[in-house]
Amino acid sequence: MSYVEMPGAKVPIRMWTDPASVEDVALQQLRNVATLPWIKGLAVMPDVHYGKGATVGSVIAMQGAVCPAAVGVDIGCGMSAVKTSLTANDLPGDLSRLRSKVEEAIPVGFSMHGDPVNPARLHGFSMAPWEDFWGRFDGIAEAVKFRRERAGKQMGTLGGGNHFAEVNICDSGSVWLMLHSGSRNIGKELAEYHIGVAQKLPHNQGLIDRDLAVFVADTPQMAAYRDDLFWAQEYAKYNRTIMMALFKNVIRKEFKKAKPTFEPEVSCHHNYVNVERYDGMDLLVTRKGAISARAGEYGIIPGSMGTGSYIVKGLGNPLSFNSASHGAGRRMSRNAAKRRFSTKDLEEQTRGVECRKDSGVVDEIPGAYKPIEQVIDQQRDLVEVVAKLKQVVCVKG
Repeated sequence: MSYVEMPGAKVPIRMWTDPASVEDVALQQLRNVATLPWIKGLAVMPDVHYGKGATVGSVIAMQGAVCPAAVGVDIGCGMSAVKTSLTANDLPGDLSRLRSKVEEAIPVGFSMHGDPVNPARLHGFSMAPWEDFWGRFDGIAEAVKFRRERAGKQMGTLGGGNHFAEVNICDSGSVWLMLHSGSRNIGKELAEYHIGVAQKLPHNQGLIDRDLAVFVADTPQMAAYRDDLFWAQEYAKYNRTIMMALFKNVIRKEFKKAKPTFEPEVSCHHNYVNVERYDGMDLLVTRKGAISARAGEYGIIPGSMGTGSYIVKGLGNPLSFNSASHGAGRRMSRNAAKRRFSTKDLEEQTRGVECRKDSGVVDEIPGAYKPIEQVIDQQRDLVEVVAKLKQVVCVKG
């Protein structure tokens, strides 16, 4: 489908989904965002659903302002995927050992490494940018500096919720590795600190929703937020880079005879801010549950733990601010999913996938998400499909 435009807004709200399929609370959030004085446009992805302040699955373009709650608390959350030289025929019939080895190598949930991972020991890791990155830690908000040790030990860890590490088979039979994670606790604490600062600023006192508090250009608060934001986005990217290196090491050891090799990684943020130019204006583009989809740019759109994912290539549609969806998107809240589904439902919906099938992950059941095929179909003018993947191993926290 092409987009439809929501009527009655002071700036264009272009939606790549049927507005009738979107919850009323999410539609109200979109209208609220459109009232901000700095906004220049809003693109709504087919995976849109209710979030804190701003909907998940929205792209907000503002001039001279940024809303920290519209970025979300998992700054830099995103995806990485890599195609391997292995094929489906190389995989054993019982994948439980492989899942266990991945869980041993990559801490999940609230777990972290006993000592920080030394990236110098990882294949092909460049140390100069890494040292510069940690050297900038002294410049982040004083309020979170006490988290330095934890941030070091959580680097290269998965977290919980909808984060995952997967072994996938694509439609051509090749084996892919895939990760979904973000900036862990340090990103969350930085986000919450800055949201609190923004909500106290005088220019935010008359807003329709206090969660839409913004920082404006040429202020010390904006400068401090942008420094911390970009540092946290970098943390998230390094987090996935290190996890993928640990994941590859597991594959090398488990498939020694096959001598697996790996193609260049596809990687994309889907909770972040970037400076981009549209209609002759430099805009701060916030993607909360959306990926960049510039012409020829590769991206990843996952489904759920039983339905597979897509590798896509952007078509560069400026009407969406060169964006696409970040996944299938939830169609019910976590609590609603726990009320509606049982562990038996989870077992049925993840049949053929080596994964957790206990009550702790019922809220991640495929039935709690929108159909990924429909979500992909609704954005055919934003991306083209390069490969369809189906997971055979899914590790969750």
